[in-house]
Amino acid sequence: MKRALFTIPLCLILIGVMVTSFVLMGIKPSSSNISQAQKLAEYTKPAVVRILGYSVVSWQFNNPNDPEVEAILSQLNYQSVVGGSGSGAIISSDGYIVTNAHVVESAQMEDEDIANAAFDQLVTIMADYFQVDYETAYEYMLTYTQYTGIQNVIKVILPGGDTLDGEVKSYGAPVNEGKDVAVLKIEGKNLPTLKLGNSDNIQNQDNIWVSGYPAAADSDLLSPDSSLVSSMNAGQISATDKKTEQGSPVIQINAAATHGNSGGPIINEKGEIIGLLTFRGDTVNGQEVQGFNFSVPVNTVKEFTNQAGAKNTSSSTDKLYKEGLELYWGGYYDNALEKFEAVQRLYPNHSEIKKFITNSEQRAGDSKTLWSDYKTIFYIADGFAALLIILLLVFTFAFKPKNRPAPAVAAAPQTPPAAPPPQVPENTIQDLNNDGIIDVQDIILALQEQQKKQQKKDEENDS
Repeated sequence: MKRALFTIPLCLILIGVMVTSFVLMGIKPSSSNISQAQKLAEYTKPAVVRILGYSVVSWQFNNPNDPEVEAILSQLNYQSVVGGSGSGAIISSDGYIVTNAHVVESAQMEDEDIANAAFDQLVTIMADYFQVDYETAYEYMLTYTQYTGIQNVIKVILPGGDTLDGEVKSYGAPVNEGKDVAVLKIEGKNLPTLKLGNSDNIQNQDNIWVSGYPAAADSDLLSPDSSLVSSMNAGQISATDKKTEQGSPVIQINAAATHGNSGGPIINEKGEIIGLLTFRGDTVNGQEVQGFNFSVPVNTVKEFTNQAGAKNTSSSTDKLYKEGLELYWGGYYDNALEKFEAVQRLYPNHSEIKKFITNSEQRAGDSKTLWSDYKTIFYIADGFAALLIILLLVFTFAFKPKNRPAPAVAAAPQTPPAAPPPQVPENTIQDLNNDGIIDVQDIILALQEQQKKQQKKDEENDS
């Protein structure tokens, strides 16, 4: 029992140490202080791109006697640009992008159609400058002007500032003609991505967010690099069962959107794309009415990604970035910094990573300890503690000392009893004649003595 008084408390302490280590290893970063909308904004921004789809038409003016028109054309570098801009989302780490067909429509048009659109633009410029009606300017320019070349251009501007050439891999049709979807491809690897969801699962009043580059958010008062920052507006799904005149399904939403948002992803609460913004509701008195916008369902988009051979796969960049954000939001700045630096090595032009690296470095002094990083040490220590507990228990209960007999108490010395006088055994030959020698005479005398005794016994028995 004396052993147990020492070993049992020690075992309890070791068990407490083991339990504490498991509790510490189980602590995970908590980002409960960050709203879901904030999380989605940070997850989404790196994969939302601005898309420019346009055609450059070169002109030749054949009236040397009209220096004024010549001067205007010279200012225009004898070129007209037709097309527009929109938004899109990267869906694969190797550079597949989904957007609207009408955003890159000019690249799919016939040269004659492009030239006519550019000529119309040129005539409008001349009519406005010379203050003449459109028809007069049209006839004059038609007489002396002809196009000499057309260049179709698709540029994809990434949030990090890179501008890359885009190639159309799959194309539907502009919104008034069919399914307003296009799939583009840019060169790249380890690109940030967004996941395609399932538009069959959406319900009225589901929360959604529209991400993109609305023209209304561009301003001369903003810095040039502000054009690289996408906007995100919140809203809900207003209707799920509407269709275009051509029979293509569309989703109605109430989130604010405008020119430039076309092709931008509509995100659900899981951060998945459930549609692409495609067109807005009719104007009222010439003014856009916000809250009545429509999108192509993502399941329609998937038809075209399949045609293009695009695989909707996330990248290591996505995984590390999200892990870093969770650590950062939880206050584990040192650990977050490691994740963000890994992202930067994989994809140096990530739009958000420099900001988070800087912020993590500045807050490193306040960083919490992520105990799960020390799992190996904890496992070794716990194994040693478990072994020590076993040894202590064996020592306490399996090897008890044997009971030794108590030493005898010494007794006082006693005088031994006197020995009885020696008795002569019966039938023993004795020196009967007292001559000092046991001989034949003694034997004869002994036999005679026995006969006498026997005779006397017989007489007693007869009486």
